Amino acid sequence: MRFLFVGDSMTIGRAGDFTWRYRMWQHLETVLPGPGGYEITGPRTALYEPADDAATSHAYAAPDFPDAARRHLAGWGEGWLHMAPLVGAAVRETRADVLLVSLGLIDLGFYTNSDQTAENVRAFLTAARAANPHVRAVMLPVIPNVRAEYDAPFAAECARFNELLAKTVADLDTAASPLLLATVPESYDIHQDTYDGTHPGPTGEHKLASAFADAMHQAWGLGGPYRAQDVAVTADEACPST
Repeated sequence: MRFLFVGDSMTIGRAGDFTWRYRMWQHLETVLPGPGGYEITGPRTALYEPADDAATSHAYAAPDFPDAARRHLAGWGEGWLHMAPLVGAAVRETRADVLLVSLGLIDLGFYTNSDQTAENVRAFLTAARAANPHVRAVMLPVIPNVRAEYDAPFAAECARFNELLAKTVADLDTAASPLLLATVPESYDIHQDTYDGTHPGPTGEHKLASAFADAMHQAWGLGGPYRAQDVAVTADEACPST
């Protein structure tokens, strides 16, 4: 089973972050262990480096995160608009089986409205399925963020896109290429689980990983539930990068 993380700044992370990808790797090591149990794929491995305004860093907060598990298709400032043209080649070249996708916020914030973004979701899925007709995908809705707290039109666009995303998943889900809509954890709090109102800190990383893990386990029987005790973080981890 080959997993491909697809996302924006919340998924790529920046220098000094653990990333929710690291939390998912820890989970997969528990529920799909052993040779041939799973593989994390992707054409990129770096983190975003603010000083370079580019993905040039490999300074992950966790030294035990192996190089092979750091692979992804995520980018700072990239959304459905940017990933739709890239996902076909990534799926084909890495032979990805399962896409774990967290996109949308950057699209709605800077590039496209909710209807246009939903069209890009469809283009993304079409390209992924052209590369692998049996690919599976778990998609996370746009999660709470600080801009939505003070920008009512933006909040409305986020809510509308999430409705369109749910409809897209329902419309395009097939037995050959199953789609899932993950659920944003009810306890997700941008004031506690992010370091700037948008990007997840350690507690937020655990909660995002749990959203994907629990969706796959509940719907497909894949892996196992994200253990509640894994959401606890150490005192050192509770101070995210600044």
